[in-house]
Amino acid sequence: IAARIARLVRPRNQSFPTQPYLLSLHGVERIRFPSPIQIDQLDILPVHNVVYSSSDGIPSRDTVEAFKHAALVLLDRLAKDSLQPQRKDDWLRVAAIVEDISEQRAAWMAHVLVAAVSSQYPDRLAFLAATDVEDRLRRATELFVKQSSIQEVSKKIASAVDESFPRQQKEYFLRQQLAAIQRELHSLQSPPASVGPGFGTGGATSELDDDDQADADDLAGLRRKIEALTVNSEERKVGVREWRRLKRIPQGSVENGVIRSYLEWLTSMPWPSNSTTTPIDVLKDPSFLTRARAQLDADHYGLDQIKRRLMEYLAVVRLRAIADTAQTQAQGDTPSTDASLGVTPTPPKKSKGVKGPILLFVGPPGTRKTSLGQSIAKALGRPFQRISLGGVRDEAEIRGHRRTYVASGPGSIVQALRKAGRNDPVILLDEVDEVGHSNFHGDPAAALLEVLDPEQNHSFNDHYINVPVDLSQVLFICTSNTLDTISAPLLDQCEVVELSGYTYDEKLHIAKRFLLPKQINANGLSDSQLTLTDDALLHVATMYTREAGVRSLERAIGAVVKFKAVEWAEWLDKENDAAGGEGNAKGNENGNEKQDGNTNVNGVGNEWRATVEPHELEKILGIPRWDGEERDREEKRGVVYGLVVTGMGEGGILPVESTALPGTGRLNLTGSLGDVIKESGEITLSWVKTHAFELGITAGRGVDPLKVPDVVDVHLHLPAGAQKKDGPSAGIAMICAFVSLLSGACVPKDIAMTGEITLRGRVTPVGGIRMKVLGAHRAQIRIACPCATS
Repeated sequence: IAARIARLVRPRNQSFPTQPYLLSLHGVERIRFPSPIQIDQLDILPVHNVVYSSSDGIPSRDTVEAFKHAALVLLDRLAKDSLQPQRKDDWLRVAAIVEDISEQRAAWMAHVLVAAVSSQYPDRLAFLAATDVEDRLRRATELFVKQSSIQEVSKKIASAVDESFPRQQKEYFLRQQLAAIQRELHSLQSPPASVGPGFGTGGATSELDDDDQADADDLAGLRRKIEALTVNSEERKVGVREWRRLKRIPQGSVENGVIRSYLEWLTSMPWPSNSTTTPIDVLKDPSFLTRARAQLDADHYGLDQIKRRLMEYLAVVRLRAIADTAQTQAQGDTPSTDASLGVTPTPPKKSKGVKGPILLFVGPPGTRKTSLGQSIAKALGRPFQRISLGGVRDEAEIRGHRRTYVASGPGSIVQALRKAGRNDPVILLDEVDEVGHSNFHGDPAAALLEVLDPEQNHSFNDHYINVPVDLSQVLFICTSNTLDTISAPLLDQCEVVELSGYTYDEKLHIAKRFLLPKQINANGLSDSQLTLTDDALLHVATMYTREAGVRSLERAIGAVVKFKAVEWAEWLDKENDAAGGEGNAKGNENGNEKQDGNTNVNGVGNEWRATVEPHELEKILGIPRWDGEERDREEKRGVVYGLVVTGMGEGGILPVESTALPGTGRLNLTGSLGDVIKESGEITLSWVKTHAFELGITAGRGVDPLKVPDVVDVHLHLPAGAQKKDGPSAGIAMICAFVSLLSGACVPKDIAMTGEITLRGRVTPVGGIRMKVLGAHRAQIRIACPCATS
């Protein structure tokens, strides 16, 4: 465009420091340079040849009509939207001129209207660059149509805002008044400060005060977390949709708080985009397995089977990580030949890692199942979370409540993931055997199937989050006291590891390494102030505790440490009194020392006796709960000793007593027996009657030993009638008791037996052999058991 300078002024207000002058140009003619121009130096303006454009010409009738229609629609819209009457009249006059404009003056009117209408700079520049009159009118028409659409949408938005503004303004003012009233009430209730910045205003401000800036910061933080999610992922789509709903809902409504709470849960979950895993450098470290094994050995003594299984899992994780790293490097180093052929190379697949095993620790209480889970988390370098399932009767506690309910929230699995902050934590599901079964609240055990199934938990669906959550990298550890109450499908998903209990040798090592130092530190003593000998610890374990675990052992050791702590405190007080007496009355120094020596609680002068011997335990813990009565056995007709496992998981011996008395040939069973053990008694008696002739009980075949030569009843009794007894493992002992009673032969008192018997006389394996062997070893007795269990 060739133009001449119309005005050049220096503005009084220097609003734009980089533009000290304002220049106004008046266009004269459109021109064209035959070749591109370059301006190297601004102080010299060279002369260039130009070519003038041809005459504008006359546009076609259709183009002019389209231009008039678009211009009239825009002018009518501008006139309706004008708030000033003068402005509205001006637009109407221009519209009248457009209606009567001729085809020769259409191009001139297009220039006037484009300059008058508020449009964007690129649109104006494109209109100005058009040399042909037809092209300019078409661009002006497009510009007017665009402006008409913008004006219409702006009017709709303004009207909607005007409708909602009075209500929002009223709500805003009411909230401001409520906040002011609350601040005044707070200043009246708070005690006035004598000095400081809070004087006269009720004291300093509290973080509990309502702060609009804090609320805005929280919303900004939510927005950043949503933007940080993976693009096109399900969680990002849901987050964006709920964020848009949140912006449309007023802040004071109940739905606003519900959506905001949901977004906080959604963005705080460890999704793949914001979660961290075990670094590859840690897994590639040659000492990774050695350090993990050392961690397990430092936290727990024994448990070789569990440690071996965990080391297998860690070895697989390490080898898998190394193999994935090598494969990724090989794909990166290999040159791509597909690009030369026009084929897009396939990106390398991302490894999903090793699926964590689902271990189920089954054992009596006190066998350190829960602490073993914490030790596993330390060895793996992962966060640890514990979920107690005892008494869970509602499926929603596992899957979460749906958002349609009031005060709904996510389930315990999602809560554990949020606390862990990673998608590969170690989650301990404690007391799986106590989970409730199907009821009107649902089936929690069935909900756990989706959590523990490796083929389904990669897309676990929580009812509250309602977005698939990947649980495939989580290491689940379940604990249970028994397998009887666990559903079969749930048990099939778990790898059962039995913790039958500790031997006395293991209890001795655990007490020395863990329990005794823990109790000494907890009671304010040091290792030099208290020592328990090995004989004393073994005496506590055998005579004061009978359990598979070490809880009672820890309590007994704690009682000993507390007793010695009292003696230590009294000894220190006497020493301090003796030192004070020496300073006040030096003449009675010898007498005071003699008195202190006589009244010393340990009875050995002024020296502190830190060692505890076995003979001192009765004074501290009282009379032993279990004495040596199991060693005082007698060899008697009809009496046989069997092996049992008590309810505490401890093994022991139990006499099986039988006697004959006049009657009708019936069998009486007593001793608080269950149905299974009663059936064993009937089976064993039937077998003895069938084989009475081979055993030398009767003189001929087919003779009932309970009716020939005399009709008698057999009474079988198991002592300790207050304790429930059940199980099939007393079959062998009952047969030997019946044979001993009817034949007169006595079974040696140094033999105890266990094993199930069938009606054909076949001996089958039984469980709990380890605990039974320990009980027999404590009673100094030999055992007889099936070969399959030995």
